[in-house]
Amino acid sequence: MYGGKIFKNAEHMQRLLDSAKMLDMDVDTPVETLVKAAEDTCTKNNLTNAYIRPLIWRGSEAMGINAKLALPHIAIAAWDWGKYFTDPDKGISLVTAKWKKAPPDCVPFASKCGGLYVTNSLNKHYALDQGYDDVLVLDWRGQVAESSGANIFALIDGVLKTPIADCFLNGITRQTIIQLAKDNDIMVEECVLFPADLDKASEIFVTGTAAEVTAVRQINEKNYEVNGEITKRMQALYFEATQS
Repeated sequence: MYGGKIFKNAEHMQRLLDSAKMLDMDVDTPVETLVKAAEDTCTKNNLTNAYIRPLIWRGSEAMGINAKLALPHIAIAAWDWGKYFTDPDKGISLVTAKWKKAPPDCVPFASKCGGLYVTNSLNKHYALDQGYDDVLVLDWRGQVAESSGANIFALIDGVLKTPIADCFLNGITRQTIIQLAKDNDIMVEECVLFPADLDKASEIFVTGTAAEVTAVRQINEKNYEVNGEITKRMQALYFEATQS
């Protein structure tokens, strides 16, 4: 929520319901009800700028691998979180992650599922233990995928490139940045990226609901421009979009 307005509220709630359906959870709550519930949650907690986390989980009606008898429950939390990274203005550092993304036929990767965040958490811990802010996650093919909780963009030869979301979550912020780039005549391309391709990049940033648009200053031992023209422009365009 920015200035009392939830950015892409309906899109986030639709993803929540789509994710539940992918996980075989029968939820009949309309998107409109969830949208209003999120707004009401912020109002009742006197929030005008907030991070909002809607959740659907299976309850305690049954225990076991067969979860069909455990009914879906819904809750919405909201709080003033501030910046996701400690000092995003300086850019963040990434180290190649220990754990890779699984093939798409092994996990329901298009769902925003808590169970899929286990490896994300382990990778985040690995980065912090190594003295980095976050990770560069590769997929099972060795291609660039994402960070622990955000999508990645790289400016290479004047083109803003981002990995194809074929085994990781296609973030709403990622989609927003792609559309903003197209609307503002910035060349953007979804393509295969390998770690060696990032060595050619002049600017790199990550995107996410919490991360927003955060510049990357370092990946492993290589440094990048933090205040690059395209990065700053995308940050400005995203800020403008969230305020409208």
